[in-house]
Amino acid sequence: MPNDLFIKLCGLRTQDDVDTAVEVGADAIGFMFAESPRRVDASTVIRLMERIPPHVMTVGVFRDQPVDYVRSLANITGIRAIQLHGHEERGHFAALGDGEWTLIRATSYREPVPRNGQMGEDILLLDAPTPGAGVPWDWTRRSFRPPGGRWLLAGGLTPDNVSHAVDITRPWGVDVSSGIESVRGVKDSALIRAFVKAARAVS
Repeated sequence: MPNDLFIKLCGLRTQDDVDTAVEVGADAIGFMFAESPRRVDASTVIRLMERIPPHVMTVGVFRDQPVDYVRSLANITGIRAIQLHGHEERGHFAALGDGEWTLIRATSYREPVPRNGQMGEDILLLDAPTPGAGVPWDWTRRSFRPPGGRWLLAGGLTPDNVSHAVDITRPWGVDVSSGIESVRGVKDSALIRAFVKAARAVS
């Protein structure tokens, strides 16, 4: 299973970011459309999408934004997946769940652990209480029970801790943003390479 680990690199903004992600074999690239130091506009994403091969999932990340806005940006940019990372209700997922996009529901870890598919999502992402802050939640706790199915571990992952995190939690995939940055909002190609190498090395 570890060699099949799904790796999503999120918050990419530049040509170098995207080229490095593709080169190291990332399975998904995330673009932030929500308020964030990593936010990008539609024209930037359209330009970067030209550099991404079809087998790499392209994800637009939204947070508490109107369905019409999400749908419009998804159509304009051509992204292949939508990640809802706020307090969206089931209606949001239903309105976007026409099969055109893969839907990712991102939520902070809590107990009982959310189950994949509860909102109609295709993939569940378990994050820290403050998304994008680089602070991990305690995935080592004895009470933690993995959601099962297609779920992504996120929140404070770095090249130094991702192997341990994957070994303990056995997720379907991992998601990283701040852990591959030299400063907040600025990706580092060396950290991208180190993260993917560490994640793929779990046995």
